[in-house]
Amino acid sequence: MAPRHQPGLDRDRVVAAAFEQLEEDGLEALSMRRLAARLGVQAPALYWHFGDKAELLGLMSARIYAMALAETQGAIDWRGWLVAYGEALRRSFAAHRDGALLCARARPPQAIEPDVQAARLAAPLVALGLDQARALSAQAAVIAFALGWAMYAANGPMRDHLAQMLDFDAAFAQGLAALVRGL
Repeated sequence: MAPRHQPGLDRDRVVAAAFEQLEEDGLEALSMRRLAARLGVQAPALYWHFGDKAELLGLMSARIYAMALAETQGAIDWRGWLVAYGEALRRSFAAHRDGALLCARARPPQAIEPDVQAARLAAPLVALGLDQARALSAQAAVIAFALGWAMYAANGPMRDHLAQMLDFDAAFAQGLAALVRGL
């Protein structure tokens, strides 16, 4: 049975369908051709919305990070914000099959100038008292920790091995708290 054409194809709809395909088949099987078939169009139709697959992956990754960022509202100090962000990142990565792997591989969207992007990324921590350079460095450390932890958690054999020795949730919280204290 041939896929039916679905009207109203736009970036949001394509990204949503890409997440559906990611959940079903994993990152390695995510392709523009398969995504187009899911949407009932030919692959070239997707290139009206994305320059290439890397751009699509970058937007998917940005949504995962935005999901985490949305959970950080209400922090009263920068350390609390970083802990909340690290915990939210871990949940965001885990909310999608291969979410951590996607974020580790994806190229960030290039629509914004680096200086503007840096100011936007640092803004929550700058508002809580850090300068931009320190804010970006602290975020990078927390992202790397959460991303690495999520990669272990997604790796069945490693997760199973470590689960025999430690409580994953408690160890993550302890490590994140120690990292943030050290900043």
